[in-house]
Amino acid sequence: MAIFDYFGGLCIVIVAVQLLRIVFPWLYENFLGPCVLGCRVKLSAMGEWAVVTGATEGIGKAYANELAKNGLKLILISRSLPKLEAVAKEIETKHGVETKVIDVDFTGGPEIYSKIEKLIFGLEIGVLVNNVGMSYSNPEYFLAIPDRQKFVGDLVTCNILSVTEMCRLVMPGMVERKRGVVINIASLAAKIPNPLLTVYAATKAFVDKMSEDLQTEYHKDKIVVQSVLPGFVATNMSKIKKPTWLAPSAEKYVKSALNRLGIAGHTTGYYPHALMKLIIDMMSIIAPATTQRLILSQLTNIRKRAIRRSTNKVT
Repeated sequence: MAIFDYFGGLCIVIVAVQLLRIVFPWLYENFLGPCVLGCRVKLSAMGEWAVVTGATEGIGKAYANELAKNGLKLILISRSLPKLEAVAKEIETKHGVETKVIDVDFTGGPEIYSKIEKLIFGLEIGVLVNNVGMSYSNPEYFLAIPDRQKFVGDLVTCNILSVTEMCRLVMPGMVERKRGVVINIASLAAKIPNPLLTVYAATKAFVDKMSEDLQTEYHKDKIVVQSVLPGFVATNMSKIKKPTWLAPSAEKYVKSALNRLGIAGHTTGYYPHALMKLIIDMMSIIAPATTQRLILSQLTNIRKRAIRRSTNKVT
């Protein structure tokens, strides 16, 4: 009996240790770190300039404003020159910092990176925010995606190549100066089941994995690389118009995410999103197939509603 008691006690200790390994880092990332310490990186000390891609709206624009608030000059990169100029003027007026704009379409080829390289040459860039990205207009089965070859090509080019190429252009200067911050915007879709958004989720998993390994490679050079994995945020891309507790405004989300910089290498950036991920992770451990079916059912319903809306518009 004594030996069974011994092993029973040992099993309880092992389980308790494993739970602590999960619970304490989660509490630190979402409560202790952000609330007590806040952002542990002095952004203004990283360099004179910050680069933000996809900077004209949503999360990108919110990052641009927060970085300007920290005194950084801004290079705003996006597709629409009129929108870029409007955002640049707004930021200059509000925060009194210098801005530059570069209009490129990130679904394009190597020529766009040659243009960016020329226009940022010689600038001391301390922060890079790789935010530009595209997603499905609505959830869809992979083989039913309209104009699938072009769409998937554009999606992969925009979501994956933009991150790798911008890091290639900007990081050498950071390594040379031994300081810098790279924030890559992935998605919670990278970490949870996401059928009907399969290719989008896969591209964001790439961003998350690349961020993790870049941090390992360049930690010795004092470069901070963070992967941010947002859930629902009230932006044009998500088609959520009104902010809620679960789907905050881009401004609220970015302020929360920046408080985790230097605290977490991977972060949902926002406590309710972390809670949602935790619940889905627990469900996946207990009943993985059921969890996948539930998420598939939800996304299927969204798809059906989108089809009905499209049909109504046509008729």
